[in-house]
Amino acid sequence: MIPFNKPYLTGKEMDYMHQAVSSGKISGNGTFTQKCQKFFEERYGFKKALLTTSCTDALEMCAMLANIKQDDEVIVPSYTFVSSALAFVRQGAKIVFAESRIDHPGVDEDKLEALITPKTKAIVPVHYAGVACDMDKIMHLAEKYNLLVIEDAAQAIDSCYKGRSLGSIGHLAAFSFHETKNINSGEGGLLAINDQRFVTRAEIIWEKGTNRAEFFRGEVDKYGWVDVGSSFLPSELTAAYLWAQLENLDDIQKKRIEIWEQYFLGLSDWAQKKGIRLPKIPDYAQNNGHMFYLVCESALQRDHLITHLKNNGVYAVFHYLSLHKSKFYRSRYHGDDLPHADEYTDCLLRLPVFYELTPEEIGFIMNTAKNFPE
Repeated sequence: MIPFNKPYLTGKEMDYMHQAVSSGKISGNGTFTQKCQKFFEERYGFKKALLTTSCTDALEMCAMLANIKQDDEVIVPSYTFVSSALAFVRQGAKIVFAESRIDHPGVDEDKLEALITPKTKAIVPVHYAGVACDMDKIMHLAEKYNLLVIEDAAQAIDSCYKGRSLGSIGHLAAFSFHETKNINSGEGGLLAINDQRFVTRAEIIWEKGTNRAEFFRGEVDKYGWVDVGSSFLPSELTAAYLWAQLENLDDIQKKRIEIWEQYFLGLSDWAQKKGIRLPKIPDYAQNNGHMFYLVCESALQRDHLITHLKNNGVYAVFHYLSLHKSKFYRSRYHGDDLPHADEYTDCLLRLPVFYELTPEEIGFIMNTAKNFPE
């Protein structure tokens, strides 16, 4: 069975984790944490980068920094992972779910303005498959209505919008280093801060509501409890593992993009004949090789294709279920139907993409798909 995902090991992960253990400092915010954070700040231009134990934690920090309160409204696409909404629900927010684009699972930027009310506090664009939302349109709305933009860049490492790194455009952003992402640390995430007013408080929230980071830098003579917060920072073992991945980021990205392009070229004619849509990369966006997906004509076609692939040794999977129809939120949702989000729920299929996938395996996967009898 060709798996859907296989976490890539560069070969240095265990060496760096051993170094971390040998240093005598394996709790958070040690040498490897600081090296990783500096890497992100210098490569992508974030004002401040803070490693977290997950992207969910980074989003929860965003919700706290945004001072989301009971009955505030936050606009989130329905076709996304639950964390995109959950982080704000935990603060008491009402989630206003947004529709996907007809040509891409990302949010339909042209339908956002109609969702804004006096209670709206933030917009959360999700860069699905690492492909940028139209950030000029979203930032224009944020400026017009005095809103915060929190980029869910979980899948968007090393991807750009008009040459600008994703995660560097909104006021805040969150990344994932889950084992399914381009670079991984098993579990892990990153909070990116692009608005200076959030930097000091972010460190306090990150350090369990204390000003301990300032104390360790010698900026205060003692530290204590000064705000809300939680234990968001990961251990040095996680950071050491991640550092090995970051050292090989360019190589990892090159390989994943090559896999994506091999799929795209090899499946285009077949997909067109079958009425299956392949990913679209807008002119303003960049492909970071995170995911290769197909959008089938129907749920029945998608399910039969998944079964066909599995029966022939290829593990392909569907993706999100529309959050506005979820068991948790459907009784709270009183908005319009979101047919495009529902179409991706029913019809989207993801093919295997991971560093060690060989050209021969990609060819086998494509030939297996092309032999799909329906």
